[in-house]
Amino acid sequence: MTQLFKLVGLAILLGIPANHAVAQEKIKIGVIVTLSGPAAVLGQQARDGLALAVKDLGGKMLGRDVEVVVVDDELKPDAAVTKVRGLLERDKVDFVVGPIFSNILQAIHKPLVDSKTFLISPNAGPSSFAGANCSPFFYVTSYQNDQVHEVLGKVAQDRGYKRVYVLVPNYQAGKDSAAGFKIDYKGEIVEESYIPLGALDFQVELSKIASLKPDAVFTFMPGGMGVSLVKQYKQAGLADRIPFLSAFTVDESTLPAQQDAAVGMFGGANWAPNLDNPQNKKFVASYEAAYNSVPGTYAFQAYDAAMLIDSAVKAVKGDLTNKEAVAAALKKADFTSLRGGFKFNTNGYPIQDFYLTKVAKRPDGKFQTEIVEKVFENYGDRYARDCVPAN
Repeated sequence: MTQLFKLVGLAILLGIPANHAVAQEKIKIGVIVTLSGPAAVLGQQARDGLALAVKDLGGKMLGRDVEVVVVDDELKPDAAVTKVRGLLERDKVDFVVGPIFSNILQAIHKPLVDSKTFLISPNAGPSSFAGANCSPFFYVTSYQNDQVHEVLGKVAQDRGYKRVYVLVPNYQAGKDSAAGFKIDYKGEIVEESYIPLGALDFQVELSKIASLKPDAVFTFMPGGMGVSLVKQYKQAGLADRIPFLSAFTVDESTLPAQQDAAVGMFGGANWAPNLDNPQNKKFVASYEAAYNSVPGTYAFQAYDAAMLIDSAVKAVKGDLTNKEAVAAALKKADFTSLRGGFKFNTNGYPIQDFYLTKVAKRPDGKFQTEIVEKVFENYGDRYARDCVPAN
């Protein structure tokens, strides 16, 4: 700190603005995602997507070096809070990007917001922070959790499925997914199964599905849970008989393990690798070249998070001490999203398009989700009306 004071003092003597004098200070971004256990692939995609964005920016924002500090939340709320304290007190980060899971977000949201540190979620978007508990220190580059599941509910309704089996994990995002599905779906829910987060054996539930013979199954099973479910669903002979509608269960994080078992299964998303715009084509090609895998939503949303931060740094001319100005710059979202159209609602969650996707096997043997149809356009979440933006 002494050197910093000397630098600022010298700048004043020379008539140079103080913020220019500290321009060489690094911009520090903390990344907290799940990097251990069956869900690690999700965190890896987010970490790598953000790293690619920083690389594309030349490792700098407004001429200042960017330092990224990555920590593993271990999918444990208590551990995540400890890790966040380290990012704040030891690493003194300017922004925090993460996490993947909503239960982790619920644990780290308060300490970050209370410290007036900007938290940008590249995945988790629970309803709990989208309404009355919205904050000018919290932004989401993904979606409100309900929305991607609303896609499948509308599709199920439009396709005339009369009876649907709902299968989700028993935590906030799972509850949000079921609620989201039921917004547009007006048919019968023949069974609603909530299973422990991290469970990998679905034989009991698959037996129920086979017995009840619903018109479709709706599920949300992220990471290793999705890998196990899809393989077991296929092995049980259900894939050819009962349509499989899901979000995050068959995506680019799980497809390398699911492979042919997932082909033809439907998903709901705000993006897909084959989304046709120049910036996305460049991103997908660069990501595949760098990491030898197909990027998923976790990767692209983290990429956008880095570009969002860059846009804010530029807008405030590098002065991150003016929190209100930084918040206003983040809310403006003056960058080109990989998804195309994107803007923030009053609650810091996006207004964007949503699609029905389907798993396909590419000519090169890799698997990816591909857009079938646009289901919602310029869609904002239903909780934003309860958010009163800070002045």
